[in-house]
Amino acid sequence: MEYSIGQISKKFNLTISQIRYYDKEGLLPNLQRVNGVRKFDDSDVETIFLIECLKKCGLQIKEIKQFVEWTKMGDETIDLRLDFFKKQEQKVEKELSELNKVLDMVKYKCWYYQKAKELNSITKLEEKKKEITPSSIQNLFDRAHS
Repeated sequence: MEYSIGQISKKFNLTISQIRYYDKEGLLPNLQRVNGVRKFDDSDVETIFLIECLKKCGLQIKEIKQFVEWTKMGDETIDLRLDFFKKQEQKVEKELSELNKVLDMVKYKCWYYQKAKELNSITKLEEKKKEITPSSIQNLFDRAHS
């Protein structure tokens, strides 16, 4: 399938200038032009999806550009690319672990303030907290602080 830059912009919620920047930086090595107009195919869509994914991992454009260069070099860079993604996997797993702790605390606080609302008092909740806190809620609190 063939896509215009406008369609790509909408699909990825990117500005047209961002897409042009990716092209200028060499991140879209297989991008075709017809009479100077960029024409995106499914391969380009997948590449942009990967770029956006890597940006969400915290990578800079220069690091993504290095990966793209490795892909252009062919099979001789498979080990480099594998190591690249193994490092990203470890990084994302660590971030997820930290975010799960944050989520546990948010869930605990939702329960906490719901109970305070029911009792019309944080002071009353604090007095009864040990007796009325379900183990599942206490587990959230404990995991958040681990």
